Amino acid sequence: MSTVLGIALPPQWSATRLKHVTAALNRGSAPNYADAGPVRAVSQASNQPGGINWERTRFHDFHGIPSTLKGHLHPDDLLINSTGTGTLGRVGYFTGSPDGLPCMADSHVTLARTRREQLNPRYAYYWLTSKPFQEYVYSALVVGATNQIELNRDRLADAPVPLPQLSEQLRIAEFLDIETAKIDHYVSLYTKLQCKLREKHQSITESLLLHGNETESVPPSSGGASFPSSFHIGRLKHAATRIDVGIAEAATHAYATTGSPLIRSMNIRPNRLELDDLLYIEPWFAERNKSKYVRAGDILTVRTGNAGISAVVPQKMDRSQTFTQLITTPKEGFSAEYFCQFLNSRVGREYFKLVSWGSAQPNISVPLLANTPVPIPQVHIQEAIASRINQNQATFDDLDTKISTACELAAERRQTLITAAVTGQFDVSAASGRNVTEGVSA
Repeated sequence: MSTVLGIALPPQWSATRLKHVTAALNRGSAPNYADAGPVRAVSQASNQPGGINWERTRFHDFHGIPSTLKGHLHPDDLLINSTGTGTLGRVGYFTGSPDGLPCMADSHVTLARTRREQLNPRYAYYWLTSKPFQEYVYSALVVGATNQIELNRDRLADAPVPLPQLSEQLRIAEFLDIETAKIDHYVSLYTKLQCKLREKHQSITESLLLHGNETESVPPSSGGASFPSSFHIGRLKHAATRIDVGIAEAATHAYATTGSPLIRSMNIRPNRLELDDLLYIEPWFAERNKSKYVRAGDILTVRTGNAGISAVVPQKMDRSQTFTQLITTPKEGFSAEYFCQFLNSRVGREYFKLVSWGSAQPNISVPLLANTPVPIPQVHIQEAIASRINQNQATFDDLDTKISTACELAAERRQTLITAAVTGQFDVSAASGRNVTEGVSA
C-alpha cells in the first residue's frame, strides 16, 4: 500500500514524483512591461484560486514567436506562485486568455504542465491545492527566510503525487469541479448577503444621524444631506470644550513595559478601541504632558492614514495618552457616542476625504476636525439616536458573525472534500448527494 505525506492510499493507487508526470516544470520569464503589447504576463497578483484576474495582468513588449518564450502558457497549465510569504504556494489554472492573446508566466510564477497520458491536469490542480500538499510546500519546499522565501524548483520536482488510474483521476476531477462549484456558489450568495446587510446597516445609521429616524431614504452622495428643522447645524467645536492633538514629540525614550497607556492610530477603529497591542510610557513622561491626558468619554480621531476614523475612550482607558491623534472632549451632557458615530458615518468620511491633504497618506488637523459640520440635536435626542444605533450594531454584528462563520465552515468543508477525494478516502462514483467528508481527515 502506497502512502503520500503520511496518508495511506487505496491499494490500487500508486504514487510518483511530480517530475515524472510533468512535461514542463519551470519559472516564467521576467517581462518587459508595456502599456500595450502582443503577450500578456501573468503575475502572482493576477494568479488567483478562483481563476486568473485579467485586470491585474500586464503586457509584455515582445518581438518574436510567443511559443518560444520561457513560461509560454498552454490551456490546462498549472500556475504556482513561487515567492513571498502569504502568496507562495497559491495555485491557479490557465484555460486561455479572454482576448486570444498569447500568455506567459512571469519569473515569480512556476508553470507546471502535466503529461496528460499519466496525470489529469484538473486532478493535479486539486492535489496541489489540498491541505496536506499546501502544508508540505511550507515545511519542505521553501528556501530563504522571512519575506524573502521562494519555492525551490528541484524540491518541487521531487514532491509526491498520489496516482490512481487515469479514468479515476478524471472522475475525481469532475466530481470536485461540481461539488466545489456548489460550495463556491453558496459562499458567493452569503458574501453578497453580508454586503447587503452592511449596506443596510450603514443606511439605517445614516438615516438616524441625518433625519432622526430609520425610514428616511439616504441619498447616495452626502453632498446635499438635509437635516430635520429641530436639528441645529453647527461645527464640532460648538459641541466640544476641547479639540487638541495628543503628544507630538518623540516618545521612544519613555517607552516602558508598564505605565501610562499610549493609544496609537492602529488602536483606533470605527466606534471602538482595539487594545490588544498597546504601548506604554513612563508615568513621569505622561505627567509632563498632563495637558494631553485622554479622559473617559473623549473622542479620539485618527490624524494620518485612516484620517477621521474615531472611537470613544472607555472608562478603563481614563488618563491615557495618545501619540499625535486628535482629541475631542464633548461638552458636559453631550453624547460622545452620537458625535463619534457621525464622524464615522459616510457623511463624515466624505468630509474628511474632501478636506484632507497629503499625496501618500491623507492628513487632517485640529482646525479641520473642529470645523467639521455636524447636526446638533437636543441632548436627549443625541442619546436616543446613539442608543438605537448601538442596538442595531449589535444585531448586525451578530448576523455578520454568523455569515462569516458559515463561510468559514464552507471553506473548511471544501478543503476537506478536496483532500479526501484526491487521496482516495471515499469513492467519488458513489458519493453524490451524501456527506462524503464525514469521518475523513483533512
